[in-house]
Amino acid sequence: MLWPFTVVGGGVGYLVASIPGAMLGALLGQALDRRLNFRSWAEMRERANGRTVPRDDELIFILLGRLAKSDGRVLDAHIQQARVEMRRLDLSETAQRRAIQAFNRGKDGRDNLRVHLTRLKPQPHAAEGLLRACWRMAWADGKASRAERGLIVQWGQWLGWGADKVEGLSSTEDAQRSRGAPASSGGEFQDALRLLGVKADADPAQIKRAYRRLLSRHHPDKIAGSGANQIQVRDATEKTRELHHAYALIRDRRGFR
Repeated sequence: MLWPFTVVGGGVGYLVASIPGAMLGALLGQALDRRLNFRSWAEMRERANGRTVPRDDELIFILLGRLAKSDGRVLDAHIQQARVEMRRLDLSETAQRRAIQAFNRGKDGRDNLRVHLTRLKPQPHAAEGLLRACWRMAWADGKASRAERGLIVQWGQWLGWGADKVEGLSSTEDAQRSRGAPASSGGEFQDALRLLGVKADADPAQIKRAYRRLLSRHHPDKIAGSGANQIQVRDATEKTRELHHAYALIRDRRGFR
């Protein structure tokens, strides 16, 4: 990672006092980068243009605002979905005001979102939570448009995800839940298989292994122990709940214990 002042400090230090100067200059530059929260040159340019680096609970609403405006007009359904996300995250009154400002900021489309999303690559749970929220917004009016799909897939790629994996999050269950309609049993079963990453004819032992592996990876206690923030822990809790439901559905359908 090329932290701006670290690079500049190292270069200036080398010119002044060769290698010892470069080491000292890089050290001082890194301290300045950390103090100012600069992680890249692109982030520095964003700050120079008056765009502050968003917090995690602001970035999600910037993305939602961009999606809502992607087809040219923000609908009431989009605004209602943004409110649903605020309730889902259990935001305080102050955080809700920041979320509204971030949503409006996203609508103007001036943020370099690649800068902000790339820094979340090492945080897969945060990335998945963002993408799931984006799909819920895309389906808020009953259909995910080509523009909305294109944005979400692009954002997913910046987060280090493949296009197929990003599209996989846009399941029938997500779409129907956004529309308020119950999912069909066939659709639920297919979504459950997709969530666990198994085929319909997989043997019970394989299904159990997939379920336990995913449960271990996404368990809220494990996520919390790794230093995740409150939003990431909440997303992991939701993911764990989905895994429990999916496994129970497959187990009942296949008739094993």
